[in-house]
Amino acid sequence: MRADRLLSILLLLQARGRMTSGDLAERLEVSRRTVYRDLDALSGAGVPVVTDRGRNGGIYLLGGYRTDLTGLTEAELEALLAFGGWGPAADLGLGPQLDQASRKLAVAAGPSRAGRLQGRVLIDGERWFRAAPVPPHLARVQDALWSDRRLRLRYRRDLDRVVDRTVDPYGLVSKAGTRYLQAGVGGQPRVYRVSRIEDVELTDETFQRPPTFDLRSAWAAQVGRFQGGAPERVLVTVRVEPEVSGQFARLVGEQIVDRSDGGVAVLELAACDVAVSLLAAFGRAVEVLEPKDLRERLAEIGRQLSTLYGG
Repeated sequence: MRADRLLSILLLLQARGRMTSGDLAERLEVSRRTVYRDLDALSGAGVPVVTDRGRNGGIYLLGGYRTDLTGLTEAELEALLAFGGWGPAADLGLGPQLDQASRKLAVAAGPSRAGRLQGRVLIDGERWFRAAPVPPHLARVQDALWSDRRLRLRYRRDLDRVVDRTVDPYGLVSKAGTRYLQAGVGGQPRVYRVSRIEDVELTDETFQRPPTFDLRSAWAAQVGRFQGGAPERVLVTVRVEPEVSGQFARLVGEQIVDRSDGGVAVLELAACDVAVSLLAAFGRAVEVLEPKDLRERLAEIGRQLSTLYGG
């Protein structure tokens, strides 16, 4: 609808400040000619839209013009209000701001539209039995992100190795409660798990973020590299004793792809190593029937543990 498109142009110009007709056409999925017709319609309605032609031109709103219109549909508003000011937002110190923003949206929408989804849907992004506290250096990493200042890190690579690094912090990613720092070192992208940072110093040296850097795209590339190097998923057939059936279903229920009588189930797991760490904890109460190499690995682990702890 044209009215939706006009509002989208207005909101895009408010958010971006200046855009080209090509940018607007691409975002709205229309032709440039349609964009110019819509701009004429906005000008006719009293919106101070300025169009500068030429190589360095652009389209912008005169004098910082703004509108109180949000353009949010009822479904969009409810989706925003469903996210409370806790979890990752609270860890970053943004909980009160998110709660306050939600209240303002609710007031702007009116009582008939706000709160319906909040009363029916609760989004909890934390894992069960989460034991890890908020990383102690998260606040300082966040300060560096806001101020574009370099960080000096002492970072634990593994159990016996700690390295010193000076990094340009680009962004933070929270994945299932674990936080990662997306950074640059000598112009090369790097990722650091925040909980492994043992010490951090916020320097006075600033840096310029790469103009083409996009956090979402950079993280997607990192995930792609990680998943691309992982082995293919493995199907594991197990027999589960009745006394641990409930606990087993709670811990691995999402990985069960088939089940049959007698406590036999088929799991789809990310890798054989995942299966070892997951199933060994159940001892003899969960027996791996297939694949054979996984049975052999568990048997070898059992022999090693018997030698270590058997006296």
